Amino acid sequence: MTIPGVEQLSPRQGLRILWTLRRGPAGLPEALLQARAALGDIFRLRLGRLDLVVVGHPTALREALVEKRAAFSWRVEGEPIVRLLRQGLLVQDGASHAYARRTMERSNRRRHFLPRLAALRNPIEKLTHQWVSGRTYDMLVEMRRIALVLFEAVYFSHDPTPELPKLWKPILALIKYIGPGPWLLWGASEPPPQALKVIDEHLYSLIRARKKALNPPDDLLSHLLEAYSDAGIIRDHLLTMLIAGHDTSTAALAWSLYELGCQPEWQEHLRSEIQGYFGDTCPTPEAVLELPLLDAFVREVLRLYPPIHAGNRRVVEPTDLLGYPLPPGQRVLLSYYLAHTHPAFWEEPLAFRPERWMAGEKNESFAYVPFSGGPRMCIGAPFAQVELRWVLSLLLRKYRFFLREKHVHPYMGATLEPRPSLYMQIERV
Repeated sequence: MTIPGVEQLSPRQGLRILWTLRRGPAGLPEALLQARAALGDIFRLRLGRLDLVVVGHPTALREALVEKRAAFSWRVEGEPIVRLLRQGLLVQDGASHAYARRTMERSNRRRHFLPRLAALRNPIEKLTHQWVSGRTYDMLVEMRRIALVLFEAVYFSHDPTPELPKLWKPILALIKYIGPGPWLLWGASEPPPQALKVIDEHLYSLIRARKKALNPPDDLLSHLLEAYSDAGIIRDHLLTMLIAGHDTSTAALAWSLYELGCQPEWQEHLRSEIQGYFGDTCPTPEAVLELPLLDAFVREVLRLYPPIHAGNRRVVEPTDLLGYPLPPGQRVLLSYYLAHTHPAFWEEPLAFRPERWMAGEKNESFAYVPFSGGPRMCIGAPFAQVELRWVLSLLLRKYRFFLREKHVHPYMGATLEPRPSLYMQIERV
């Protein structure tokens, strides 16, 4: 069988998709939906040097991520993410990946990070203390601050707050570097930006300080130092976790606030649930997992706005997906966004309906993979799931959020972010 290609689109369909793509990564979600509607659950994109097979059917995801995963390489040489992360967990295969994952799983277990997270209420209050009731803030920026501070505190036992002004632009530059760009069409990618030097110095300084520590804390940084003697490899894993870990949480928190602004009735439902459960006591990371309305709301945010919206793979041995043959060398995009919005698996797939989770709506498991799936699903997913619910609980106890940005749309960069910004007015409860 031959995989349907965009060249089979009618002139009208092709022009419609091209018009959608005039906005670049901001037009990708709609363009993918249009291509699937016209071509089906697997289709081929050819443009310039780009030759990409896109799949977004849950069955195909299960095949690629579980049953036939040995036929795919997670490392695609020459791409920006490999140039940046070098030997980091996300771009490794085989035995080196397995060893790194075993090393890093220890700090990603709930029983390990829950007590560490519970001690971080003060940093969040410190970051939000500057908010003035009645004023408007870009919540994409504010949530990134919170995500960065929580991540480094839990995984590095370090408070980066004083360094945020220095680290901010370099981090954004690296995130932009690994997102979609002209390199997709022309094949070659530029080396990482000069901003990487700032982040590298930050990470290497943490490594040097930890090596000198007499009583090192029990965190990811210490676990990596126990497992590796090469500071360069440790840097690669730290950078991988820092970029991927905080950026996914930033996107999920920002989209949660966006929907709270769009759905004021849900905002009040959640606030009442949190107040009814905790009263005058502060929500704890472990206890927020018991709140059914919050759980349904978060699940729906992650369905409609999966932070990890796609996975890039290269075929390394002959295989097939949905019965279509794939030769070695073929690049494949696993679209989690398309699976999450598949009309055969979701009623009103583009509608934000948290109640679908309360009704016990059942779906094929790979129709819902907000942190990818299979043996190589996102190692930080347990932390992100708890962090998202806990931060929202803390914020909703103190603030109401009103949407002021009228034209917010999903932007498929390194993660699925709300763009161009997320201006919201806050009021103290």
